[in-house]
Parts: sequence; structure tokens; C-alpha cells
Amino acid sequence: MLPATFKLCAAISYRHLRNMTGLRRQAAVTISQELSKFACHSTGPSTWINQVRRRSSLLSSRLEEKPFSEMEMSYVKQGEEALQKSLSILGDQDGWKTETVVDNGDKVLSKVLPDVGKVFRLEVVVDQPLDAVYSELVDNMEQMGDWNPNVKEVKILQKIGKDTVITHEKAAATPGNIVGPRDFVSVRCSKRRGSTCVLAGMSTKYGAMPEQEGFIRAENGPTCMILRPLPGSPSQTKLTWLLSIDLKGWLPKTIINQVLSQTQVDFANHLREHLARMVALNC
Repeated sequence: MLPATFKLCAAISYRHLRNMTGLRRQAAVTISQELSKFACHSTGPSTWINQVRRRSSLLSSRLEEKPFSEMEMSYVKQGEEALQKSLSILGDQDGWKTETVVDNGDKVLSKVLPDVGKVFRLEVVVDQPLDAVYSELVDNMEQMGDWNPNVKEVKILQKIGKDTVITHEKAAATPGNIVGPRDFVSVRCSKRRGSTCVLAGMSTKYGAMPEQEGFIRAENGPTCMILRPLPGSPSQTKLTWLLSIDLKGWLPKTIINQVLSQTQVDFANHLREHLARMVALNC
């Protein structure tokens, strides 16, 4: 998987950046507004959106006892920005075109956004409960390279509070080295509200992780994965993955589009196979 920015609190002053409550309240208001627009534009069920919106006030109540530094606060803000922008993109149902449809129902859609470029949207159903999927994608993210051959390594560089991490991801070269090895430094924000999980991220700068020899430093974001139980079947999970990546380097757009859409399809298959193995081992 090739993993995983826009204004959230536009008028936040330095004093507010040092004040966790101020930032979280601003984030709660802004994200709630975006979720409201998402619900209005969505053509599908909006129950899960309402759950997130009702619980978004928790952003202002779940405060850390230890104050964050100014740099840490900037990372928290970036994570919230990625979350807000991703939800806004996914909430707009117009303009999506089909890239790939698989026999099992998996599909990849795409659209071009003037301020972002081409984004891809994977829609799949995983035959495992949400907790199992969430555990692999969030709690065990550093083990992703063990089951996804498109990923060489995921390393957590820093944790900030309960919801935000800085990661370094190394992506493997594609077969035939059509696309050489890339790496990413990302800020990731995870929110779990009721029966819905939102995992958002975007590229960031991190002084302790300069560009690596043998890798092209690519950029991603906003990216987002949304997990929620399949309606009427709580043992299955609906996964939506918004992918936005600039691979850098000299690559034809046709190759990039093919690689990214295939990467999403492959990810779904690798995730299913891994979860099935985990279930078999626990039996």
C-alpha cells in the first residue's frame, strides 16, 4: 500500500496554539460542519455520519493532562486538517469515475480535484468485524510490511497524545521496477466514534527523518480510511479508502493511475488474506 492540506482553524493565534482546549473546540466545530455537508450530499446511508457528528464534541473534551509543545500542536492541527479535507472530498458524490471493478464487488473510483489532483476511492467489504480490521490498520500498523508486499516498512517516529502519530513508510518498488522505491513521512490522525472509525493522514516535515538513500521522497494527502460495520451484518466491515499521492519523479500519468488503482485492489486482497490467517491461528 502506498499510504498514507488545508485550513482547519484559519484564524488560530499563537496563544490558541498553546491552548489545547481552544484548538480542539475549533476542530470540533469545523469537523462537525464538514460532516453535516457530507451527510447532505451523500446518496447512501448517513447513520454513521450522524454518529461521528454527534460525538465530534469529544474532540474538545478528551484533553491531555500534559500540555503539547508548539511543534506537537502543529502536527495535531495537520492531522485534523487531513481529516476535515478527506471527509469533504468523500462527501461530494459528483464527478467520480470508475477505474476498476473486481468480480468480488471491490471497486476503485477516481476524480480530479483542482486543488489536489487525481484522487482514488476504494470501496470494499471485508469479511471480518470492525475491531479486527481496526487493530491491524492502527494498533499493529508497524507490522503491515509483514503481510502487504507493497510495503517494506512502517515505523512510528513519534506519538502525540492518543490520536496522532508521525510515521515513516517505505513502499516497495513495483514489479519490473516500473515505479522505484518511494518513502513517505506522514502525520496520521485516528478517530473512533461509536461504530465508525476514521483514519486520516497527510505528508509532513520531520527533522529527524531526512530523505533516505535509495528512495524518492513522495508526498501523500489528504488520505483517509473509513471503517464501519456493514449494515445488517456486524461481522463484516465496510472499508472506504481515499488515496491521494504525488509519487514524484518522471512518470507518465497513465502508469501512475494504473499503479495506484491496482495498489488499492491489491491492498484489499492482502488485508483479507492476512485477517483470515489470523483467525485460523486463533482457532
